[in-house]
Amino acid sequence: MQKSLVIVESPAKAKTISKFLGRKYKVSASMGHVRDLPKSQLGVDVEKGFVPKYITIRGKGSIINRLKKEASKSDEVYLATDPDREGEAISWHLSNILKLDENKKNRIVFHEITKKAINEAIKSPRKIDKNLVDAQQARRILDRLVGYKISPLLWKKVKKGLSAGRVQSVAVRLISDREKEIENFIPEEYWTLDIELVDKESNKSINAKLIYKDDKKVNIKNKDEMDIIINCLQDKEFIVDKITKSQRKRNPAPPFTTSSLQQEAHRKLGFTAKKTMAIAQQLYEGLDIKGEGSVGLVTYIRTDSTRVAETAINECKNFILNNYGEHFVSNKNYNKHKSGNRIQDAHESIRPTSVYRTPDKIKESLTRDQYRLYKLIWERFLASQMSAAVYDTVTIDIKADNFLFRATGSVLKFTGFMEIYIESKDDEGDEDETKDAEAKLPELKEKQKLLLKNLFPEQHFTQPPPRFTEATLVKTLEEKGIGRPSTYAPIIDTIIQRGYVEKIDNRFKPTELGNLVVEIMKEYFSDIIDVDFTAEMENELDKIEIGEADWKQTLEKFYQSFIKDLKKAEEKLKKIKIEDEESDEICELCGRTMVIKYGRFGKFLACPGFPECKNTKPFFETIDVECPVCGGNIVKRYSKKGRVFFGCSNYPECNFMSWHQPTKEKCPVCGSVLVKRKSKKKGEYLKCINNECGYEKPVGVSH
Repeated sequence: MQKSLVIVESPAKAKTISKFLGRKYKVSASMGHVRDLPKSQLGVDVEKGFVPKYITIRGKGSIINRLKKEASKSDEVYLATDPDREGEAISWHLSNILKLDENKKNRIVFHEITKKAINEAIKSPRKIDKNLVDAQQARRILDRLVGYKISPLLWKKVKKGLSAGRVQSVAVRLISDREKEIENFIPEEYWTLDIELVDKESNKSINAKLIYKDDKKVNIKNKDEMDIIINCLQDKEFIVDKITKSQRKRNPAPPFTTSSLQQEAHRKLGFTAKKTMAIAQQLYEGLDIKGEGSVGLVTYIRTDSTRVAETAINECKNFILNNYGEHFVSNKNYNKHKSGNRIQDAHESIRPTSVYRTPDKIKESLTRDQYRLYKLIWERFLASQMSAAVYDTVTIDIKADNFLFRATGSVLKFTGFMEIYIESKDDEGDEDETKDAEAKLPELKEKQKLLLKNLFPEQHFTQPPPRFTEATLVKTLEEKGIGRPSTYAPIIDTIIQRGYVEKIDNRFKPTELGNLVVEIMKEYFSDIIDVDFTAEMENELDKIEIGEADWKQTLEKFYQSFIKDLKKAEEKLKKIKIEDEESDEICELCGRTMVIKYGRFGKFLACPGFPECKNTKPFFETIDVECPVCGGNIVKRYSKKGRVFFGCSNYPECNFMSWHQPTKEKCPVCGSVLVKRKSKKKGEYLKCINNECGYEKPVGVSH
């Protein structure tokens, strides 16, 4: 009996699905896309209605021949690529190459790689969704038109090797605009006043903050104003005016979407968006689990929905009931988390395929990073179906004449979902609902008098907005409707590789090159670099996907405006010469001073005498700290996976290295070097590099 052929993208996916389908099916991998636009030319016939000229991707010829051979021997061919635009396009290309009947139902879709999901999908194939294919084609052609039309202009007028992407340019603009905000920020002085009061009866202290004066919110601008207030308070009576006791509930965060997973994996695990998606793909496609074989551990990882299947909700609630008790089981429908207009709800959220497959149960079958990411997804999903945390809160208003002070306390009464998982915050200043969880206030009575013990006036200055981290950039891209969650990782990767942005202390800073390209784009291609325009284009692509817009009309409308801007730029943009930044390094081959250039893997040193002299070297940033081993310079280096570490400039003669930045300070206990460390609990602190010593202290504190 002949087998049916099932085509998926990857060997890992093929291995997992093959186990579920059995001997009647041959499961084969296309290794991703098999056709695309050519790299050597535009590949789009604009005059004939934006007809794309697809060619076989280099190296995929043998794969296509194999699939053709396997298809010719099969009774049925099923196309089982990913359930999104990109997956639909791969299936469409395969259908054309294999000359399958386009009216035949041979497309199967599933959102998790489990036996039940695969068997259900194989029983209900459908036709290829041309709307999804058209949406993918429209995006691909849009990006090609922008990239292949603007990039040559930048090569000619600015610098060879420059390029401008449709969505990437907007991401660079966000980073560039934020940097200007920071540079132009003028700090404003303000003061706050905390006081310590004592209850005479119990001799217990209570701290309160000045909130109002004359029923108006206090805004103390300088020390003179603060001194006036302090003088006014010296002879005042402090009386408890009002005590408010209540309960506050904190609900769990919804299960992960692609965007929220990328953000939280960066905050909690330090993963880049690219790393998160690569590991999540492994968890989705299937891994060999001891006692089970190859199995998909999580649902489809490219989604912007927080919806959960009812069967999964019921399974999760039974797990919570059996392991934590009925009080921890939520009675709310958390499928009703707020969703934006652009949410495509065909997919579920990212969740474990079985909540009973606990992280610790399968830990030995996973790598460290696979385990950490799976644990994050599992805990977030479990917590999303648990009861709210409950706090007993007390607010005490204390009056001193026309001044009102307020003390707030909060005690965690019931942990609820926080037993499992608490969502991280991005930056200092974000509201942290757990910081006052154990701030218990003394029992007081209304009209009770308190004694003033201490005054704590404090000077502050307003802070500029922080630079973007990967997490906050992804969050902003999503909020502004720029790109799709599945594109965030390649967007970030691209703008770093092009040298338009760099990471400093894990935050994005635009390079001079990045700022220059943004300014050119603002002047000559204002639509393309406009946040609202880019978001509207995403909406148009969404409309194409659901059949509410025609892809060729969308491209035509865009191109008419774009080609005018391009012509204007070609005429008016004057040639700009960018001087390469000189380094301190001398080329040992020809004696010239080497310059800093940007390449695929970031900065490198090159001889300015190219092409006569082709000498290049790695570029290392020094941090003005001597190597504790040999006295050389400590330089910042990057591992093969892009992780920052610090080593000696005399490597390989000196092999000193540290994952944490060394400082000039020495340990007072053992004399070793102190390195910078950071944690959520301690903030920034210094720690001895000698693990056997263990000495540590806060930054800025003397020994």
